[in-house]
Amino acid sequence: MLLLPLLAPVQAVAPATPPAPHDPLPADWRAIPDDEVMIVTLAGGRTVVVRLAATYAPLHVENIRRLARARWWDGASVYRVQENWVAQWGDATEKKPLPVGVAVSVPPEFETQAPAAAVPAARMARADTHSTFSGITADGWPVGADGAGHQWLTHCYGMVGVARDADPTSGTGAELFTPIGQSARRLDRNYAVAGRVIEGMKWLSALPRSDAPLGVYPTAEERLPIVSAVLASDLPAAARPRFQYRAADNPRFLAALRRRENPPAPTIGSGAIDVCEMPLETRRQP
Repeated sequence: MLLLPLLAPVQAVAPATPPAPHDPLPADWRAIPDDEVMIVTLAGGRTVVVRLAATYAPLHVENIRRLARARWWDGASVYRVQENWVAQWGDATEKKPLPVGVAVSVPPEFETQAPAAAVPAARMARADTHSTFSGITADGWPVGADGAGHQWLTHCYGMVGVARDADPTSGTGAELFTPIGQSARRLDRNYAVAGRVIEGMKWLSALPRSDAPLGVYPTAEERLPIVSAVLASDLPAAARPRFQYRAADNPRFLAALRRRENPPAPTIGSGAIDVCEMPLETRRQP
């Protein structure tokens, strides 16, 4: 009778697969400050998280922070959803007074207020129709530039813009919008960009479109109520969702960008992409 061996044969361990040149390393993930994270809770338990562009539009972001701390958006709504254009939220009646301390006239921040920070760390291979050159900043924001010292955040899908009237100073940050279809690059340098949706964009992009002028819902029943909008920094430390962005100031991100411009076969690339086509990765902190 055959006896089982006392020792099982040693199993060969496959070597770990090394990261690809375009994959991020742990050090490439960097924390988003808690006061640059705004959590918007919509009716039905749906949550949208916005990363605020405090470095690039500080005056508008300060207003947004004051609005959130005053809980101004609680009870407001998403009241405009226009096909292949934008979803917009705020006070549909335009009658709700702003909280004390919120500036009612804000100098335009159509271009970035931090030119040094807005220089692309990873630059697109070719110019596009909206800028002399464009790229991604070290801290993960899409920017365009005219080559003469002017840089601006671009209106890509999911970016958060500040709605305004004809007066360039009328955008307080109380009324915000995000492109839900094609990029809205023709808004570049005409509207301030104050942030980007980093989680829950599906809740805004999947809303029913309105056929009314400009996509404004004609009845209150069609609007999607906002339950609350708060800064992560105003929540108890243990309850704060913490996020990280993938930094662009390293050869791995540049390799990812070039791979996007020149994808491996059988995909056919053109050797270039629009800045809005480059995925900007964020994640919850592990």
